[in-house]
Amino acid sequence: MPRPGPDAELRPADLHSSLSDPLLDVMNFLNEVTLRYPEAISFGPGRPYDGFFEVDRIGGYLDTYTRHLEQDLGRSPEEVRTALFQYGRTKGQIHELVARTIAHDDGIHTDPSAVVVTVGCQEAMLLVLRALITGPDDVLLVTDPGYVGITGAARLLDAATVPVPEDDTGLDLDALRATVRELRARGKRPRAVYVIPDFANPSGASMPTEKRHALLDLAAAEDLLLLEDNPYGFFSRTGEQRPTLKSLDTRHRVIYFGSFAKTCFPGARVGYVIADQPVIGEDGGRTLLADELSKIKSMVTVNTPAIAQAAIGGMLLEHGCRLRDANKDLIEFYRGTMDALLAALARHLPQDRWEVRWNVPDGGFFLVLTLPFAADNAFLEESARDHGVIWTPMSYFYLGDGGERQLRLSASYLTPERIEEGVRRLAAHIIRRISRGAG
Repeated sequence: MPRPGPDAELRPADLHSSLSDPLLDVMNFLNEVTLRYPEAISFGPGRPYDGFFEVDRIGGYLDTYTRHLEQDLGRSPEEVRTALFQYGRTKGQIHELVARTIAHDDGIHTDPSAVVVTVGCQEAMLLVLRALITGPDDVLLVTDPGYVGITGAARLLDAATVPVPEDDTGLDLDALRATVRELRARGKRPRAVYVIPDFANPSGASMPTEKRHALLDLAAAEDLLLLEDNPYGFFSRTGEQRPTLKSLDTRHRVIYFGSFAKTCFPGARVGYVIADQPVIGEDGGRTLLADELSKIKSMVTVNTPAIAQAAIGGMLLEHGCRLRDANKDLIEFYRGTMDALLAALARHLPQDRWEVRWNVPDGGFFLVLTLPFAADNAFLEESARDHGVIWTPMSYFYLGDGGERQLRLSASYLTPERIEEGVRRLAAHIIRRISRGAG
């Protein structure tokens, strides 16, 4: 008989280096604080408000999609059964409905073959980064501050990321141009720029239409791809709807990330990517980037769950593939919550009296509050424990230094009444800290 050996033990050096990266710990810390203080009012999550969700609607969506397969597409009972229960097409089976919906809602006209339906938008990001980053000299440019989902995905793939600062209207184009040229001078290859043009996470900044045109021109001049993420575009506070970069894209410069998490419901975990860039083979044959992404997807998730696609597909069909119209009540709700947040801040933290300030986003879920002292983990823990209010430090969203005296507030998940009470608590905490001379 072989002698028993010692139990397996792993050290950090035995694991991928990304697992020791503070970037992967910051959201865990926020989750831990939330779990420790469940009664606290949380401005932390960017999750949608669930008061409009109706459990009994899901069965109806499945029925609608099943009828679509039978009546519109002429599928036999056996084919319907396979479509719902079996592994499916790697690029997705609701791609035509997705293409119809984004044409109606966002003026994006694309062939359904360019759509890959993914397991949430996060998988779409991983697929695109895996395809584009081919070696150690390839670089992804990201807005700074920026969404941790894209920087975290890049870190897991050992993809180098370089920050480009934002101004009040989003990505700083002069800084982007200078960064691209500096990288090339060092022998690096800037591959793509990740950007949220509408109501960015975390800053809430939005890009004017003329700046969108300028960014597209810059991308063409510098041979860059633009990774446009648009989770919040419906939710304008002012009523203004600006064109997506993809709807303005005539040169196949934009890879477009979409998600049904905010416009339908996140529990389905259905997103998509539009990747209509031609790929020219050595033999002169042509495919689409979407086809190349499907090869990666086949080795990652195989396919997006058919039942989840059916639920989303049924919802699209019930609303005539027009989600903007279907979201009218939710758009109005988010307009009200952001207005409530801005009004509560003005009441409880008047800027002419206290050394605080905040931006006024045109829409979306988030705004940034700037303080005269450090908004760090210790202050967050104190806020949750002593004042029953949670928020997110802005330093979490910077690749390097930045945001040390700022915090992000989300207006998406709370009612106006809870927002009022949460801001009252937060303001009391901030004023107390200022009054005792914190610097």
